[in-house]
Amino acid sequence: MIIDVHTHIMSPEIAAAKTVYLARDRWFDECYRDPKARFATAESLVASMHTARITRAVVTGFAFADPGLCAASNDYIIEAVRRFPDRLIGLAAVQPNGGDAAVYELERCLKAGLSGVGELLPDGQDFDPASRETMLPLATALQKYGAPLMIHTSEPVGHLYPGKGKTWPPKILELATNFPELKIIAAHWGGGLPFYELMPEVRLALANLYYDTAATTYLYDFRVFRAAALASGVSKILFATDYPLLKQDRLVRRIRGEAGLSPEELDLIMGQNAALLFNLTGPETNI
Repeated sequence: MIIDVHTHIMSPEIAAAKTVYLARDRWFDECYRDPKARFATAESLVASMHTARITRAVVTGFAFADPGLCAASNDYIIEAVRRFPDRLIGLAAVQPNGGDAAVYELERCLKAGLSGVGELLPDGQDFDPASRETMLPLATALQKYGAPLMIHTSEPVGHLYPGKGKTWPPKILELATNFPELKIIAAHWGGGLPFYELMPEVRLALANLYYDTAATTYLYDFRVFRAAALASGVSKILFATDYPLLKQDRLVRRIRGEAGLSPEELDLIMGQNAALLFNLTGPETNI
């Protein structure tokens, strides 16, 4: 069983009106102004999954600053999950600054079949994940439903790239410290946060935090898998591509061939960890 926990799909309407959305959201513009930036639909994602023999994928849209745009993006994710219930797991985009309104949108999406929140964009949505006051309504609701929160993270060092932002490890550590029962997926290897788990107090604070491998080839060489497994534990690493940014089949092949992981470690990272996190049951089937 292979589960890709971080993919993005957009409605054909958004893709067709790209210039309109570039003007409406500064972070969307940051991420997608490049003419080479790729969009994917639910259908193209499922076709890619078939080629890569990926069983399921966690799908997100785009976390706009405008809650209304988030809701419209969520509608497409809901529709996609209903059309491909055995292949897609949906996350909702919400605006954490909205307080109760964010909780309302979350509950609307959960009742419609989605499974959590993500990928939130603190820089683009102008919220502070380290603020207990800001995050309390959303975190409380997610804990009530046992649903995870996926959040964009980035490194305080290294090269710049579109959408990198400044959601650095200290902010994610503070989020986890404020809400120790909240299940958190720190995207893009947590901006390097797993390596701080060698500090006992950090490891304790991050007991319910996971790291996804989205966009790995743009960030690290493949020794990161072995290094992170040693630092934070293999059970906290979740296979992710950031599709359509990366091709799923190519990344699956590279991880198997270059990450230096045992078959047992590969099974955990490629699917078993995510199956436990998302409470998936049933036969393990590669499609």
